[in-house]
Amino acid sequence: MQAKGLCARVRRRFKVTTVTNPEHLKQPNLLKRQFRVATPNRVWLSDITVFWTYEGWLYVAAILDLFARRIVGWRTADNPAAAMCVLAFEDAVRLRRPEPGLLVHSDRGCQYTSVPFQESVRRIGGISSMSRKGDCWDNAPMESFWSSMKTEMESSVPKTRADARHLVFEYIEAFYNPRRRHSTLGYLSPVQFEQAAARSSAA
Repeated sequence: MQAKGLCARVRRRFKVTTVTNPEHLKQPNLLKRQFRVATPNRVWLSDITVFWTYEGWLYVAAILDLFARRIVGWRTADNPAAAMCVLAFEDAVRLRRPEPGLLVHSDRGCQYTSVPFQESVRRIGGISSMSRKGDCWDNAPMESFWSSMKTEMESSVPKTRADARHLVFEYIEAFYNPRRRHSTLGYLSPVQFEQAAARSSAA
């Protein structure tokens, strides 16, 4: 590595984002790791992650359409309140206009078991599904997205939360959705995969 001028990426700081509320109602795992979906806007995954900055933590909530692994809604905040997840979900709804019956899968974090988030799902005729307790594999495509994002984004620590928000925007909107290729999508990007599927269905 030294001869090639290579260096390892430093492991980023870790912070727990999934905190359950024992008083909230938990939903069953309806997805059951069925990660192949035939059409868009039938299954959405959601989760929260964090990025460290010199101002403190920046929290990010995202909604992933399982069909093309496309991020269809996302929001950032200085704290992990449920409002961030609700706003990300509502952004996705406005953009995609899903039909009733949409399956919305998440972990059992208090943000997702909260009344505001569950009401947002029910309002559009959606169905809530949750991973089993402590089982990250039940939401594996979402976890994979976060892993790719943190590996492929700029490695230096952002100075401010505003800088980190800009990096998140650039990664999702300028790189991941339109350009990043997936082996599970036949080495197309999420946008390209959706476009190819639309052309195929119209033919």
